[in-house]
Amino acid sequence: MTPENPLQDALIQVSAELALEAANERFVPALHQLVLKNRQWLQHSLNWPQFVGSEEDTRQNMLSNRLLHQRGYAKMFLIVYSGDVVGVLSFNAIEPLNKAGYIGYWLDEDHQGQGILSACLEAFMQYYAQQGEIRRFVIKCRVENERSNRVALRNGFVLEGCLRQAEYLNGRYQDQNIYARIIEDGLK
Repeated sequence: MTPENPLQDALIQVSAELALEAANERFVPALHQLVLKNRQWLQHSLNWPQFVGSEEDTRQNMLSNRLLHQRGYAKMFLIVYSGDVVGVLSFNAIEPLNKAGYIGYWLDEDHQGQGILSACLEAFMQYYAQQGEIRRFVIKCRVENERSNRVALRNGFVLEGCLRQAEYLNGRYQDQNIYARIIEDGLK
C-alpha cells in the first residue's frame, strides 16, 4: 500500500458501467439515501437497517468499515452502476491464515434481477483469488431468504450445511444455510 492510496484495492472494474468502489466518505449521502429507500425490505433479511437513523450513522459505519478494509480484516465495496450507488458487496470477515472470506451483499430493490450482483460477485471473487488473499469464499444466509440462496447457487457456491438457529432476526432465531466456493490459485 502506498501513502497516497491507503486502499490499494479501491476499485474493481466489473464492466464499462459497473464497478465496485471501496468504502469512501464521498459515498455517504448516496448510501444513506439508498438504505432509507430500501430499509423496509432490507429489514426482512438484515438486523442493522433499523439502527440507521441519521446520515452521521452511515458515515460512522463507513469509517469503521474503511478502517477494517485498510487493515485487511474486512472489505466493503459499494456497487456503482452508471455512476449511481446501488448496493454493497463486502467481506464481512476475513480469516487471513485460512484465506477465507465471508461475503455479505445487498442490492437496491429496483436493480435486482438484472445480473448486477452476480457480475459483481464474480469479479470480486476473481480479484481476491488472483491476489492470492482469499481462496475459500463463504456465504451465510437465512434459509428463508430465497433470493440470497439463489444468488449463492447461481454463482457456483455449494451448500455445505445448515446452521440451526444461528441468527437472531425480527424477534426469533433463524436457521442459516452456509455455502462455499473454493477458487484455487486464482483459477475459476
